[in-house]
Amino acid sequence: MMKTMFKLTMGLGVMVLAAQSVNAQTQAAGQNCAPRPAVLERLAEKYGETRQSIGLAAQGSVVEVFASHETGSWTITVTMPSGLTCLVASGQSFETLAEALPAKGNDA
Repeated sequence: MMKTMFKLTMGLGVMVLAAQSVNAQTQAAGQNCAPRPAVLERLAEKYGETRQSIGLAAQGSVVEVFASHETGSWTITVTMPSGLTCLVASGQSFETLAEALPAKGNDA
């Protein structure tokens, strides 16, 4: 009986923590998201960043890297099919690389 109560208590605790995590992520996304034109304007005007790369992600979202070669600042965004763009990460010391793939058969 004690083991069953312990398992139920632990399961309930995990569910509560998961719900709090989802709520925190939703709130954070609301603070770091805006319509795409507003985000692009801010990145260009405030940080001098332009798009450096683009790719498609799950469920039709678009992942982009913006950077300034002058200041080295960079930002990664995800744009949802709805047009809402969210900031995922940002930082300094951006560099453009063109590295060759390792030869097949090498454990790089």
